[in-house]
Amino acid sequence: MSSEEGAGFEPATGDGPPPTEAAEVRAASVRTAFEGLLQIRRLTGDGRTGPPEAAPAPWELHRPVRAVALALESSGATPSAVDASGRRVSAGYRVRTGEPAGSVRVDWAGPPGSGAAHHEEEALAECAEVLRRLGWTVLLYRGPRRRRYLEVEPPAGVPGGR
Repeated sequence: MSSEEGAGFEPATGDGPPPTEAAEVRAASVRTAFEGLLQIRRLTGDGRTGPPEAAPAPWELHRPVRAVALALESSGATPSAVDASGRRVSAGYRVRTGEPAGSVRVDWAGPPGSGAAHHEEEALAECAEVLRRLGWTVLLYRGPRRRRYLEVEPPAGVPGGR
């Protein structure tokens, strides 16, 4: 077994290389992983605040970057990517650990000249809608150089939420 086979599926966070597998193969892997996430929600949710799949599961709260990246990739949103030297080579979402602890930051990144800053408002609004439908609390902020980003947190009332 190769190291890639043993690594398992990893959703695109926007800080990795462009996918190397065929688009159909990647889409099937994303779909399977997302269906698994929804099944975990159904099995672990308490249903007190709505359908169990409508709120993040404990698994997601322990791996929020991975959970948010999977949600975005499964929605069809385009992840950004970097080459082997770390230079950004495509525009799209970027998911990383946020401040405060337990939160996730989503921004719209791209290489110089890609126009990512001009598309970020609409693109981040679409990302926010996807994440809200899945039960995450999403806030829009402006950071340095007036660039927008999302802060994603578990909903209030969920352990780890506010």
